[in-house]
This record gives sequence, structure tokens and C-alpha cells, in this order.
Amino acid sequence: FDIGTIAGGTLDTVTGKYTGASFTTNGSGVKTVTIDATNNSLSGIRDAINSAKIGVSATIVNDGGTSPHRLVLTEASSGKANSVKVSVTGDAALSTLLAHNPAAAPAGQALMQTVTAQNAEFKLDGIAVSVATNTISDVIAGVTLNLAKTNSGSTTNISVSRDTASVSSAVNSFVKSYNDISKTLKDAAAYNAATKQGTILNGEAAVRTIEIQLRGVLSAPVAGGASAFSLLSHIGVTLQKDGSLAVDGAKLQAALDSNFSEFTGLFAAAGKIKDSLIAYSGATSKTASGAYDVNVTQLATQGNVVGAGLAGLAITTGTNDALLVQLDGLSATVTLAPATYASAAALAAEVQSKINSAAGFVAAGSTVTVTESAGVLKIMSNRYGSSSAVSISGGTGQANLAFNGGGVITVGLDTVGSINGVAATSSGQSLTSPAGNASEGISIKITGGSIGARGTVNYSQGYAYQFEKLASTLLGTEGSLSSRTKGLDQSIKDIGGQRAVLERRMVEIEIRYRAQFTALDLSISSMTKTSSFLTQQLAIISNNTLR
Repeated sequence: FDIGTIAGGTLDTVTGKYTGASFTTNGSGVKTVTIDATNNSLSGIRDAINSAKIGVSATIVNDGGTSPHRLVLTEASSGKANSVKVSVTGDAALSTLLAHNPAAAPAGQALMQTVTAQNAEFKLDGIAVSVATNTISDVIAGVTLNLAKTNSGSTTNISVSRDTASVSSAVNSFVKSYNDISKTLKDAAAYNAATKQGTILNGEAAVRTIEIQLRGVLSAPVAGGASAFSLLSHIGVTLQKDGSLAVDGAKLQAALDSNFSEFTGLFAAAGKIKDSLIAYSGATSKTASGAYDVNVTQLATQGNVVGAGLAGLAITTGTNDALLVQLDGLSATVTLAPATYASAAALAAEVQSKINSAAGFVAAGSTVTVTESAGVLKIMSNRYGSSSAVSISGGTGQANLAFNGGGVITVGLDTVGSINGVAATSSGQSLTSPAGNASEGISIKITGGSIGARGTVNYSQGYAYQFEKLASTLLGTEGSLSSRTKGLDQSIKDIGGQRAVLERRMVEIEIRYRAQFTALDLSISSMTKTSSFLTQQLAIISNNTLR
């Protein structure tokens, strides 16, 4: 399956076949589906095509005729560059059923075209626009147009306005969430002076610590300069005497109307740079808020190879149709379709299609763009940086396309520069600030421009981001709540151990006391006997004396 553009010729609307048309691949690559003894039924072919996930879907339609079941192929992408060409090898019957080349004679078109691939075409303020889809997001910056129907002969006026309502709702939700957690903490540690009773967490230091940390986030301004706002009060959100937040709706709306784009930096972790050819890519938890100077000493380039001369347009099977391609560190052999190409541009499209179809390159996400200039082919990797490289290192077609001797090979270069005065780590068009400085982890992408100082990248950690970090710290496995819980568990365990020891001591004391009591009882019994004996003896002595 090859996807491309049908141009010229005439389409017979009855037979659905072209006469005198041309087909030019769009370079996305040829996709292959294998039909064998396990799936050579109509339903098997349908399932094989769908399972291959090649961007073409297959269905079977019953038209109610004498041979009712028809295979319908539909290209997933819209636009005039997405017509289908089907080539079949290895089976004459299958070729009769499916082989379809819009550029061949009608006899070479086994399928019937029922819907022509075409672009959406419209005028915007009098400017003609042609795009491959009915959803357009790059005509008006920041606006997506969904074309639902035609309105030829009339106009439709579109009013574009910012959706401030959803942002306002999000701010109010933020305030409500803060107030809810603040009330939960307050209630958890409350004390009722009238009943002289406190809740279960009354007096618990951890609750007080969390309350202090939450208010600490709100009391500090957002640093870094990624937003024109640095305090919640700038957008009408203020802290009340009872510790809750309140929203001034009028002030919030005024801030939304005047500085809509600045809200991101007040709430989220965000980066901003004025240079339109430098984009903020991201940062890490170790990146500190701040404004960091950017200096570029080398722009990234793409690896490419240029033919040493004119490319031959005649490709013959087994003679000059094979190329051994090295792309971004991978290699694959591609085979060009035999033909005498009408132009170097047509040959370039075929080379691009076959390279982009190679399974190894597809799996790695490596693609090329092949162009021609005055009959000389240029193959360029679509990647940037030192890993971007293309060469033709062999194959029968190497000399025919003037890549013998390797052609003129240029290896891609990484962007080189510094962030915050420190040499950044380079990868393609990206620069990332290394460890050991305040800007650690911040990443930017340079897509062009000049060499030298390129302004500053401002990085801020907004309030919502700070609260998320605080929540992660509090609730994490090594967080303060976990540590406090572990401490209480250990205290309970220690108390349990002390109780066990005390119980053993009490048993020992009881045994000792019982032994002492028994001994005392025996002593008292013995003394009682002695006392009785002495009393008797004294009585006898007394009686004898009286006599």
C-alpha cells in the first residue's frame, strides 16, 4: 500500500477509474500486508489489513447484488495527498482482485474509486486556504476551526474570544479546595471551651505544623518572573482574618481581561522566554525559580547526503534498484520500483517513500526528506543533532543516483550553549542545564535564530505547583505525616513493651509478697504458739508461787 496524490487525467464517475492520470507518493512509506493460505478469503483479507494498522481500514459491504460482498478500503487520513495505490506480487488471482494503480490504464485499476481524496478549501478574510483536514489549528494562531459544512456563495463570521469563564472557575475551585483543607485541619484540632473538651487531634503539633506550612506558601510571592503576577492578591484572591481565602470577582475578571496568558505562571510551574525561536521545554523538582541567561554558540543541524552528480531516472530491477542506507545509526536495504521516472522530483519521492518504509527505520522513528536540485538528489534526516546522519554505503543503485563514493556527507550538529552561565548539556535542538547550579534541570529548545546572547528564560513555581509539592512531601512515604505516624506507632509499641515488663514485674512482686506473707503468717503462728506456751508457763509459775 502506497499513499500519495493523483494528478491530471480523467475520472470516469461510472466506473470509478482514471485515464491518463499520474500518481506521486507522499513519501510516508510503503506498507506491506501478507496474504497466505490462512487468510485468503475476503474476510481474511479484511482482517489482515485492519490488523496491520497501516492507516488503511477495510470493511465488507453487502450491496444486495448477485455477487453482493464488496471489499471497501478507506484511507484514515484525509486530503488530496492521501489516495491509495495497491501493488500485489506473488499471486495472480489476488492481483486481479486488489492491484490498483491510478496511474495505469483502467485495466490496471482493480478497485473502483467512490470517494475522491480532496483537501478542505475555504477563504479566510479573502485568503484562499487549502488543507488536508476539516480540523484546522494553524491558520489563526491559538484558534481551531472545525469545518462542518460548505457555505459556498455566502460568508460566516467568526468571533474569537478568550474562555475566561473556565479560568475563573478554576481559580474559585482552587480557593474552595484551600478553604476545605484549612477547615478540616482546624476542626481536627479544635477545643470547645464550654464543654472543656477537645477533638482527638487537639494539641497535636503535626496539625499546627501543616497549617503553618500552608499559610507559608500563600505568604511568599511567586519568584522567577514567568508571570506578571506574583501574589494571589494581584488577581483578587485575599487571605481573611479567619485564615480562609476569598475571591473578589470583579478584580479577578479585570486581571483575566488584561493579562489572560499570565495566569499559568501564577499557579503552575512555568517557563517563559521572549525569543520566539526558543521554547521552554520543562524543568525538574531541583530547578529553582529565577531568571537565567541563555547564550547560544552553535545551532543544531540535520545530517544529510548530497549526490555527487545528476541522478539517473531509469531504474531497472536487479540492475540499479537497490540502496544500502545508513540512517541515524541504523542500516537497511531498500528497493526502488522499476520505472523511467518523469523527473528527478518523482524519483526523489520514490526514494523517500522506500526509505521511510524500511521496518528498522519505522521502528526507531527515523525518517528522511528527499529533495532534488537541478537533478541532484539530497537525502536529509528529519532528526537534529550529532545522532542525525545519512549515507548510501552500497547497493546496485548507488552509482546510478550519484551516491558512489558516498556523495557529499554532512553529519548533524547539536545545539551548543549555556544556561545561567553554565555550559548546558546538548541533545539535538535542546539544551538542558546540568546539576550543581540554580537552573539545574531546566530545558529549552532552540529552533533557529542567531548566535550569542538570546535573552533570559524565566522559571516560576506557581501556588498550585507549590501546594502539590507540599502535599507530596506531607503524604509521601518519607513525609512528615508518615514520620509522625511511625513515631506514634513506635511510642505505642514502646508503651506495649513497657506494659509487658511491668506486668512481669507485678507477677514477680506478687510472688515475693505472697512468699513474704506466708513466711510472716508462719512466723506469727509460731509466735502465737510461743505466746500461748509462755502464758501457760507463767500461769503455772504464778500458781506455784501463791501456794
